[in-house]
Amino acid sequence: MAAIVLLFLLWGGGLFYFVGQIPKETVRNPELADAIVVLTGGTMRLETGLDLLSQGKGQKLFVSGVHRGVDVAELMRVSRQSPEKADCCIALGYDADHTRGNAEETARWIKAEGYRSIILVTADYHMPRSLLEFAHALPEIKIIPHPVFPEHVKTNQWYRWPGTALLIIGEYTKYLVAPLRWLLSYVTEGVAQTGGA
Repeated sequence: MAAIVLLFLLWGGGLFYFVGQIPKETVRNPELADAIVVLTGGTMRLETGLDLLSQGKGQKLFVSGVHRGVDVAELMRVSRQSPEKADCCIALGYDADHTRGNAEETARWIKAEGYRSIILVTADYHMPRSLLEFAHALPEIKIIPHPVFPEHVKTNQWYRWPGTALLIIGEYTKYLVAPLRWLLSYVTEGVAQTGGA
């Protein structure tokens, strides 16, 4: 019983630490970077990425996790943006369907482009886990977080809003799983190499 209580306290303490990592305010004047990366899956993300591109904050915009069959022109139409720079400056990634996939897909694109820094655009509650996955996939790349703040997610006093609380607990759980997944992969690869020897 004492062990269960201790684990619960550790889990709860970690949850509040995680919540403390969620950005609280918009970045007013972001740094310049080689590229801007937008993770699809939420409101305001694409519009923010396009706005950063129009400000010259990055040379190109990469949108990760786009549905098959959607092209740049369609994205511009949906976001009600002018297609002025679409052909030269926007690239789409179609292979990712989760955050780890976003990081892996972006890493391949970054390597092909030869970039060394990115501005990462995603929702505030999604940013801690995104930074964790991207830092693992892109250890030598500078990552500048640029959160957006969906109106339906009430991160201020989140525990009073059941929908937001479930969303944050889900993100926290996935945040904890990521290092365990890397450890398991490392151990599995080590065992395979030992067995092969």
